[in-house]
Amino acid sequence: MRNRTQEKYLKISVFVITLVMIILRFLLNEKGRVTPDSIRFMRQAHVFPEIDNTTAPLLYPLFIKVFTVFTDEFWSSKILGILCYLFMVFFGWKKKFYWRESLLVGALFSMISLFAATLSETLFLPFLFVFFYVARNVLLEKYSKILSVLLLSLSVILLFNIRYSGLFFMGGLFAFGVLNYKKNFAKFYIISSIIGLIYVAGYKLFFIDVFNQNYVNKFLEIGLKPTSLLVKEFFLAIGTSFNPFIHILNPNGGILNVGILGIGFLNIAFFTFIFIKNKLSATEKMMVFLSIFGMICSFLIQYFYQTDPLDYRLLAPFTFGIWLVYFKKLHQIFGKLVFAIAFLSLMTGFVFSWLSRGNYLENRKQMKEFLVKEKLMDSKIYYYRPIKDENFSSSKISEIISTINPRVYITEKPEDSLKKEVLTKFKIESKVKMNKNKFQ
Repeated sequence: MRNRTQEKYLKISVFVITLVMIILRFLLNEKGRVTPDSIRFMRQAHVFPEIDNTTAPLLYPLFIKVFTVFTDEFWSSKILGILCYLFMVFFGWKKKFYWRESLLVGALFSMISLFAATLSETLFLPFLFVFFYVARNVLLEKYSKILSVLLLSLSVILLFNIRYSGLFFMGGLFAFGVLNYKKNFAKFYIISSIIGLIYVAGYKLFFIDVFNQNYVNKFLEIGLKPTSLLVKEFFLAIGTSFNPFIHILNPNGGILNVGILGIGFLNIAFFTFIFIKNKLSATEKMMVFLSIFGMICSFLIQYFYQTDPLDYRLLAPFTFGIWLVYFKKLHQIFGKLVFAIAFLSLMTGFVFSWLSRGNYLENRKQMKEFLVKEKLMDSKIYYYRPIKDENFSSSKISEIISTINPRVYITEKPEDSLKKEVLTKFKIESKVKMNKNKFQ
């Protein structure tokens, strides 16, 4: 009874501190945890129902749009991030499905960084959690045949409509069904994945081809990067993704990176040992299989599809299931001591965020005054960003602008920088002083 009470208070503590950390994570960041992709998401939300690009699915921008009833796109995305975390924890508690583990995974510094960011992974994670729940129930035959296919198909289609990498979960479902073809649930996995793939084909024909005929030609190209580079990036990505404390490497290299990667790979070795020594249940096998399948697909697709280099963010949907299973096994072995990992990660995250802090609210105030003075608050903004943007300093300014006026369009043509109507880093920094993060 005493252990249960102690664990109850540990859960409450982790939950409250994680919520506070999500808020601090974007307030203590010079640009409010936005990226070049965030510019597109907020612009998509702002101009909808106009479709200005098909680089990413619409579901995440539409969710942002919903909350703009109360505020602007930036704050809407932050409200959404907090609600996504709350939903994941509430769903786990209500359904008695990896509730403890959802708290522990959500407290990891890398996951806090995602929930605090204006990125589609924020919405993907809770939907993925529901997908795992549905897939588990189908596996255990808790639904009727029709309901099994309906719910599982809908789950993977929703994932795809948040991020195109949802396609990998469709492929994973099919593969897992084929490998377990003798079991009753296999046909539901296979049928649902096929329905999902049919939807993807229709999506390509009736959405992407309608609004962006050059999408395939632009993003598909064989031999984009050499294998040596892709393998290096992949190992760096999984090393940081599975480090429960620090998920960011020093771009200048150094001994610190050795420690960060060392902890990550030791962790991989440890959970591999635990998974082998402690037999996985059918549900756990499914979650681990789909996660590994997704990571492999994320690596292979880089050979012919333009993506950013793999990192903790792009791999988060595929490390998520492994983290859930891992924490469950750790709790079975070590009991409530597993909460020490969450508290250490929260502490590390706070120290890092504080030492590297910028001041988003101050930067927002300064930039808003600039935009008002230049009469750019309610109009399209064209911003020149050099192709080779050293330290991403030019990108950061455009990202801050987008948090106030999301109608930001990026140009990388040098001749555009000479146009009066096109903003540049020099034009802005000559009038606005930014409060920058200490660690760049």
